[in-house]
Amino acid sequence: MKCEKCGIKIATEEDAQKHLGKTLCEDCYIEELHVPRPCDPGAVYSARKTREMLGQKGSEGLTSRQKEIYNFLKEKGKATHQEVAQALDIPPQELQKEFAILRHCELVKGSKEGNTVYLTLME
Repeated sequence: MKCEKCGIKIATEEDAQKHLGKTLCEDCYIEELHVPRPCDPGAVYSARKTREMLGQKGSEGLTSRQKEIYNFLKEKGKATHQEVAQALDIPPQELQKEFAILRHCELVKGSKEGNTVYLTLME
């Protein structure tokens, strides 16, 4: 039996997790259940206070992937999710997770212009 998301072999049926009709390994199951949401006031408060306490500004304290996204937007000014994903070779789902974290840190936001949503740095 294989995980329908990552393709890893699942040793036993007991190790397989069912979620929305898919058979998943434990890691993918947990990932599916715990997706960060960009608009989470509690997470924003927690991230802001933690960064303040640690004296972090800008890209300080971010992962290398988060720094890539932050610096790309700093250079470009604004970009769609698709543009960022293509330019940095990031799967869309991973970009969405990283965006949520950057949003919680009040570093990146989404803004709509017409029918297009752009990612930009927060002022």
